[in-house]
Amino acid sequence: MLKGTGETAQYAMGIMPQLVAWRRQIHANPELSFREFETARLVADVLARIPGMAVETEVGVTGVVGRLGSGDGPTIALRADMDALPIQEVTDRSYRSQIPGVMHACGHDAHIAILLGAARILGERFQERKGSGNVHFIFQPAEEYTGTDGKTGAVHMIEAGVLEGVDLALALHMAPEWPVGTLQIHDGYSMASVDTFEGTLYGTGGHGAYPHLGTDPTFLLLPVLQALHGIISRRVSPLEPAVVSVGQIHAGTASNVIPSEVFLQGTIRSYRPDVREQLIREVEQAFGLARQMGGDFTFEVDRGEPVLYNDPNVNRRILEAVRSIYPEFHVVKGPFGMAGEDFSYMTEKVAGAMFFLGCGLPDGVSRELHTPVFDIDERCLPVGAAIMAETAWRYLRESF
Repeated sequence: MLKGTGETAQYAMGIMPQLVAWRRQIHANPELSFREFETARLVADVLARIPGMAVETEVGVTGVVGRLGSGDGPTIALRADMDALPIQEVTDRSYRSQIPGVMHACGHDAHIAILLGAARILGERFQERKGSGNVHFIFQPAEEYTGTDGKTGAVHMIEAGVLEGVDLALALHMAPEWPVGTLQIHDGYSMASVDTFEGTLYGTGGHGAYPHLGTDPTFLLLPVLQALHGIISRRVSPLEPAVVSVGQIHAGTASNVIPSEVFLQGTIRSYRPDVREQLIREVEQAFGLARQMGGDFTFEVDRGEPVLYNDPNVNRRILEAVRSIYPEFHVVKGPFGMAGEDFSYMTEKVAGAMFFLGCGLPDGVSRELHTPVFDIDERCLPVGAAIMAETAWRYLRESF
């Protein structure tokens, strides 16, 4: 077991059975984006039992916010996401999902338990020491998917005012590639912006026996695909993290009928706003080749999460907290990859940072995020709660 020093780590270890129980209850009863009704109920009930905690429900659809503090002084927000994924779990755990086709395969169940633990710890601190300042505990719906309005849960929560008066925001994410006792952190741009593109190439269609009498959109597809796949290698600096991937291609209904159109859909990801704009332009220009060859096209981009920016000063506070209570922790410094995270909407508004917390099970099985075998080493739960609580408490004390 990872050894921690100081009362925060010791308190977190003392409530580990409760953290595990919360996590397993949530894991067994996963709920999809904007449907986190029972999860929100559990969260609100736990928060309401903490002395001095003000609880607000149905924030940003199904979100919950707990507010602790005097109302005066600095305010730090701690955020966890609550939604599960449409994945069928295939583990044999006693706490495996009881909802067919739905699973907590991204660790949000752990995020919730950890933040509830941090709320318990900080609630005790405020009672014992009459702490100054404020902590807002944000339990956010729908990190994984957008609603019919195209907005994720973070956007809904921001529009509901959860960041008003907040000076600093903090979040964590499970990292199954690292064992317990490891933290990954990175200053600046750390996770990709996520945009979805789709377009249609138009020809005339025709009889498969007489291709010369019309315009074949599958023929137009060849240079368009070549151009799309050449954007990263030939149009963007190799020093820039960037991705253009085609995920769907649909055309035709019969073997002897040349279709009149070909549909494509894919993803665009990057680490810098200027590269993001360049990629969108390049992808549209690739579709434009269809027009040059006698066909036509339509093109649309659905702009998703912005780049996640981690404030270096916030990261400094996280590292100071970690080193004070877990001096043997292994710290990995480096960006988190090309996935997206809608906490980025919050770090656009206030100084904030997300860190990745090692949770890999020591069984040699690859249990990556978004897979049907995902699971965690639950020893990470008290560790995450202690880091979140200690970072918040130190920030409030140092701000006075």
